[in-house]
Amino acid sequence: MKDLFQVVRRPLLTEKSTTKKEAFNEVAFEVDRRANRAEVKAAVQTLFKVKVLRVNLIQMPGKKKRVGRKVGRTPDWKKALVRLAPGETIENL
Repeated sequence: MKDLFQVVRRPLLTEKSTTKKEAFNEVAFEVDRRANRAEVKAAVQTLFKVKVLRVNLIQMPGKKKRVGRKVGRTPDWKKALVRLAPGETIENL
């Protein structure tokens, strides 16, 4: 599909994702909307040098935002929940 750096856009560092990381060894990323499971798995394994067990993809709808009288929308995006093999970690997240 694309370059690996275009498939995985950024890690999602929220309270919920941090809890999942500690409990299930699962890391969350924002990924390209056209990426599939195999591309996300290959990108994470190559970029972070870890073994991936499974990948769950979630379509996240954009939200309505308002500034004064004008109403706009944030773009839709895709979230990937990547479960790592036992003993594997991604250090810089």
